[in-house]
Amino acid sequence: MTVDIKIPEFSESISEGTISTWLKKVGDYVDEGETLVEIETDKVLLEIPSPVSGVIEKIIKNENEIVNSNEVVGQLSESSQKASQENKSAATDIVEEAVAVNEPAGYKKTSPAVRKVIAERNIDIADITPSGKNNRITKQDVSTSGSKQAKPNVVNTPISTSSSGNDVERVPISSLRKKISDRLVSAQQEYAMLTTFNEVNMSEILSIRSKNKDKFLEQHGVKLGFMSFFVLAAIEALKEYPVLNASVEDSDIVYHRYVDIGIAVSAERGLVVPVVRHADAKSLSSIEVEINQLAAKARDNKLSIDELIGGTFTITNGGVFGSMLSTPIINPPQSAILGMHSIEKRPIVVGDEIKIAPMMYLALSYDHRIIDGREAVLFLSRIKKIIEDPIQLLLHL
Repeated sequence: MTVDIKIPEFSESISEGTISTWLKKVGDYVDEGETLVEIETDKVLLEIPSPVSGVIEKIIKNENEIVNSNEVVGQLSESSQKASQENKSAATDIVEEAVAVNEPAGYKKTSPAVRKVIAERNIDIADITPSGKNNRITKQDVSTSGSKQAKPNVVNTPISTSSSGNDVERVPISSLRKKISDRLVSAQQEYAMLTTFNEVNMSEILSIRSKNKDKFLEQHGVKLGFMSFFVLAAIEALKEYPVLNASVEDSDIVYHRYVDIGIAVSAERGLVVPVVRHADAKSLSSIEVEINQLAAKARDNKLSIDELIGGTFTITNGGVFGSMLSTPIINPPQSAILGMHSIEKRPIVVGDEIKIAPMMYLALSYDHRIIDGREAVLFLSRIKKIIEDPIQLLLHL
């Protein structure tokens, strides 16, 4: 029986995706639930599992093609007869190895899947030491060799050459990167975006972290960072100035009676913004744990669509990369974003004395269509006061 391989229903915030990688080819046997194809959207990389056990009969949509919700991208012939298929695959490998008999480095044997990895990583097969039976190179052999001496993936035929004679590499923009750029450009074109700045003395927060970091790590399994303090400070400020937690829809201002905080995370595939749901109902420790979990998922491309959609306010921390000051771009359809930066010791005036203190610049970009400068400045000042006197978080002052 022929079974369709279908794209799942995307969420409302995702209009389409792009086929990133087919992990199987026509003729391969797959088990039910085994990942067949990866779909890249502007928010997340989706893994599409096999609906049944069987053999891939047909691939309808190829890599880099656009796909929509519920679209059929391939077909399977349902079967539980794996043994016969494995024999067929083994025969295919033998034929392909015969074709590749002139490979360098002592006629080392490789499967088609391994040869694909070698090509993608641009590794010289002569540098790989085989560990498999009959001088066969395994994927582990490729990984071991690649980690030691992977070469830059420069195109074989340079597209253009600079005056210094250096080759130029041309790489297609990924679907995720294109979507991110389209969204950010759209925000700059549609929003009346302004940025206001302030600075905050981080002495008290640093002292709290220093005194409690070991106990916090022991009890909660994660390190105590800065982000959870700023999330709670932002929540308190949003309660006082709710328009910064609102969004514009057509001719209406939509006020959200809950606070879903987006945390900007730089992952290998690009910037993603996982969301801490109902952050206003959570403790500092639970927020810190959730931020760490979401960041880990982002780095491993394991975030689900539900963890990325929504969000009423975003916080980004360029300080982790050493940024001293920046103007963050609003994450549509939100109306404001808070930017944190690096902590640097600077001289400040305290009373009539000059002291050295660990200082951080803060930036708040906001949509001036619905947020006035007064509200933006007071909002940022409120965050400054809370961070400099964190006891207010406990007493809700």
